[in-house]
Amino acid sequence: MKKIKYIPAVLIFPFVISCTGQKQLAEKLKPTIITETVVHDTDDPAIWIHPQDASKSLVIGTDKDTDGGLYAFDLNGKIVNKVLGLKRPNNVDIEYGFVLNGKKTDIAATTERETNKVKLYSLPDLKEVGEISVFDGETERGPMGISMYKSESGEIYAIVGRKSGPADGYLWQYKLSEKNGFITGEVIRKFGKYSGLKEIESIAVDDEAGFVYYSDEQFGVHKYYADPHKGNDELAVFGKGDFKSDVEGISIYPTSKNTGYILVSNQQNDTFNVYLREDPAKGRIAEIPVSTLESDGSEVTPINLGPKFPKGMFVAMSNGRIFHFYDWRLIEKRIKEALKTAQK
Repeated sequence: MKKIKYIPAVLIFPFVISCTGQKQLAEKLKPTIITETVVHDTDDPAIWIHPQDASKSLVIGTDKDTDGGLYAFDLNGKIVNKVLGLKRPNNVDIEYGFVLNGKKTDIAATTERETNKVKLYSLPDLKEVGEISVFDGETERGPMGISMYKSESGEIYAIVGRKSGPADGYLWQYKLSEKNGFITGEVIRKFGKYSGLKEIESIAVDDEAGFVYYSDEQFGVHKYYADPHKGNDELAVFGKGDFKSDVEGISIYPTSKNTGYILVSNQQNDTFNVYLREDPAKGRIAEIPVSTLESDGSEVTPINLGPKFPKGMFVAMSNGRIFHFYDWRLIEKRIKEALKTAQK
């Protein structure tokens, strides 16, 4: 999750929504935009913010299959570019300003599960600019989740998860560098606890706060430092008991430098659970029912993207080979209603 600037904070309180509140919020949100369909199976989106004109920003999404692809959608949901022939691309994330051949370059990184690689593409043109072989030497590889992290000193990392792994050291962190005009990566950290219940796919990094979160499906959400120099101690686990089954896509919406919301897909319930960015361990503050079906991946931005999305946009993968774009104001309204109900 990459943020460019902040918007004014919304008043929030650490209350858990009551059963009565859940009934009042039962009506599903309708997406503002539904994208054109991909060929096989949408899985995960990322949002690239255009540096000069935010209305020209793109949603980058994966089409997960043996003959899959990486797609670029405009803010009306139209496919404007694509890379085909990828071997089961799973998740995707974006980072800004990698210096490649002396030029700052925004990049999209996607896991390619059947080749055990992370493929790297420049933005907005989706030109291939590098790759990383991941989980080398391991019996179980199969990369799935990925999130990018840019440290305060400007170093860029890819944090990668896999289909299955050990009880500790499930995630590997790679430092990106340029070699012969292309981007490669070197593993510099192995971290992350795993319950063993199912798998770990969704990973999200909060660059400004310096934390990485990942969904341990059917268990909860783990929190660690994103900076490898700060150690591998687990900082928190939250969301335990809040999900019908799988804990999935994670998105982070800032309302100030240190406050905001963390949204996590309650996949089998077709809802998103909401937690406080500043202290998610305080518990769920809202559960937002959406029209999105069985959502694996999601992303959010607070940036004004134009008249349809003046306070930002929430994007979620849905069954049907599509992504849903939601006006953030609709979600914000539901959060406020849930908090108001919880105070009664």
